[in-house]
Amino acid sequence: MKQRCSWCGSDPLYKEYHDNEWGVPVYNDYKLFEMLILEGAQAGLSWLTILKKRENYKQAFDQFAMDKIARYTSNDVQRLMKNAGIVRNRLKIEAVIKNARGAITIQDQYGSLATYFWNYVDHRPRHNGWKHSEEIPNSTTTSDQMARDLKKRGFNFVGSTICYAFMQATGMVNDHITECFRYQEILSVNQ
Repeated sequence: MKQRCSWCGSDPLYKEYHDNEWGVPVYNDYKLFEMLILEGAQAGLSWLTILKKRENYKQAFDQFAMDKIARYTSNDVQRLMKNAGIVRNRLKIEAVIKNARGAITIQDQYGSLATYFWNYVDHRPRHNGWKHSEEIPNSTTTSDQMARDLKKRGFNFVGSTICYAFMQATGMVNDHITECFRYQEILSVNQ
């Protein structure tokens, strides 16, 4: 039986996400944007709740196409508020639109979201060596810096804890515990 990080429990969707996605480096701008939005949507909720709504989010938000979302109006906000498939929190919905506009500005300035975000880890995944999940921090000085800069740029739902979860999800940091089968797999791919 494979040893996994304890947080993924026994839910098949959670295990699938843990085994195939969490901690794998992401360099695609649309995927980075998707993960930033989903991490923000999670605020105050469980990640499993968001995973179960992920496909609904993709459909509701035009497959996370930043250029389309950036043009959303108050009519789109009203439409989304009626969508039971997503978290119907007005502030979170409005944050997706603000964050899409901010993401486009970052792309214009840095050439890509990937360049901007990966600058925070010198363009190389950081591999931590946690033995127990209790050792894994909720935030770091790097996620603090990312959160401060994103907020200055007008982003919402990008606190340090959300930014660190985003860094974990997109492989900027490898926070699988060392006994987890994925730790070594991800480590070997990135050497």
